[in-house]
Amino acid sequence: MNRSPVSDSHVTRRRFLRGAGVVLALPWLESMPLLGATAAPAKKDAAKPPVRLGIVFFSNGVEPTEWWAKGSGAAMEFGPAAAPLAPHASDLVFIEGLYSQAALSSTSPHLGRMNLLCGAPVSLDPNVIRLGTTMDQVLAAQIGNRTAVPSHVLRVEPNQQRHEDGLSMIYGSSLSWLSPTKPATKEIYPSRAFDRLVGDGTGRRLDRSILDEVRQDTQGLKPRISRADSVKLDEYFESIRDIEKRIERAAKDERLEGWRPTLAQPDMPRPKNGLPQDVPEHMKLMLDLTVLAFQMDKSRIATLMLNNDLSQMNFKFLEGVRGALHLDLTHNGKAADKEAMYLKTNQFHAAQFAYLVQRMKSINEGDGTLLDNSILLFASSLFDGDAHSANRLPVVLAGKGGGTLQTGRILNYLEAGDENRKICSLHLSLMDRMGVKLDRFGDATTRLANL
Repeated sequence: MNRSPVSDSHVTRRRFLRGAGVVLALPWLESMPLLGATAAPAKKDAAKPPVRLGIVFFSNGVEPTEWWAKGSGAAMEFGPAAAPLAPHASDLVFIEGLYSQAALSSTSPHLGRMNLLCGAPVSLDPNVIRLGTTMDQVLAAQIGNRTAVPSHVLRVEPNQQRHEDGLSMIYGSSLSWLSPTKPATKEIYPSRAFDRLVGDGTGRRLDRSILDEVRQDTQGLKPRISRADSVKLDEYFESIRDIEKRIERAAKDERLEGWRPTLAQPDMPRPKNGLPQDVPEHMKLMLDLTVLAFQMDKSRIATLMLNNDLSQMNFKFLEGVRGALHLDLTHNGKAADKEAMYLKTNQFHAAQFAYLVQRMKSINEGDGTLLDNSILLFASSLFDGDAHSANRLPVVLAGKGGGTLQTGRILNYLEAGDENRKICSLHLSLMDRMGVKLDRFGDATTRLANL
């Protein structure tokens, strides 16, 4: 039998009102005073835009002889694989020689390398899923409460439901891990990612008031309570409505931090429901949603996987390219035609990062740009994809990190000794710039020198 929104049981102090994705406690609960809590005083530098971190991952490495840079500043020159980055040379730090010892020593040539953001070893026991909490999620746990979406985790390629080297492809399709045993939930649908940003951080759109969401339950409750309680309930609802208005004003005009994002409402239409079938358009939407998250200050931490490890993404959308990224193009047998096609995939990946850099450079924010107030990391878990080589990783940074990062440089750690070229040392350095300081992360206890 269908039940009314209000139970026939006695109304108690534990009573809640429920709507579509909303639970609203009644006024006599002890948690209610928290709604009117006074915000902490703004910090001295609160008027400055926050620093954001965006991570763009591409799989299967690069054509090793074609990935290089030389020179400095705007005159920096790039090898063919990185050529799309050239227009943004003065905004970049091109890093050579970083590696992860756990990846290098793994007996799994692909999935064992998927520890780019944590440095922990991939479990080689097929019955145990275990890696390590990634640096983006360490940041989200510390500073994610400052935004509606603690971390914006996106991908383009669907999960692959199979195994490789006896291991689950959960490793190959997961860049970000909440804990050593739990990958972060990744959003592949642009429409749902948009709704999460424009809504309340969970996907619920904020078109309506909380009170509108629970109206049906409210109407069922009122006849069952006394007149005095009804007056009390009306006063409570009025206070909630007032709080909603204050929150809305604070978001648009009176941010308690003393700084306001340059965008109050999305400047892009909501993407269509469903999964885009055009790969370049799908990637572009996810990159645009990353920019939107940062510009609206809905999230300050974003990770995007352009493709999975062992990717089956077909690059036939590139002129003259035939076949899937992993088996057809990466493992090319050094055949000239296949190597040329593989090089085109490298250039395509670099062009996606260049698009993100350009978008963020074009957005003014305070005395600089959105890019100036951000750090972008572009990297793969392999260097030579054909050989599964991970002794040096392709890594590029962009943005000035709010003035904490000097760009237009090449940093080469290949001859610095293994202790001084750990990818986790880079992560410690980046987390510092995001305001989270750790004594150790992964296999590193020191920051990356000269960054």
